[in-house]
Amino acid sequence: MPASPDRARLLAPAQVAEMLQIEVDEVVALVIDGRIRGAKVGSPPRWRIEAASIDDYLAAQIEDARRSALWQQSQVASFPELWGRPRDRSRPES
Repeated sequence: MPASPDRARLLAPAQVAEMLQIEVDEVVALVIDGRIRGAKVGSPPRWRIEAASIDDYLAAQIEDARRSALWQQSQVASFPELWGRPRDRSRPES
């Protein structure tokens, strides 16, 4: 029976590890931590990971990296850059 397009595609941890270029143990840890969706199926039970959750995980990683870069930029920005140069109090205002 062919899989319907709305049915979740399940991947083995080794497939996910190859896609993400990480170790299989790290993939299993991501599932256990709830960062990607997966379940043990079959007999004997084997991990299977929902393919769509990989896209969600990568999108979250990209967003985290973007926010981290913005935070790093804010830490090195000087106040004059943000709010303009301080006024010279020794000169009278015009």
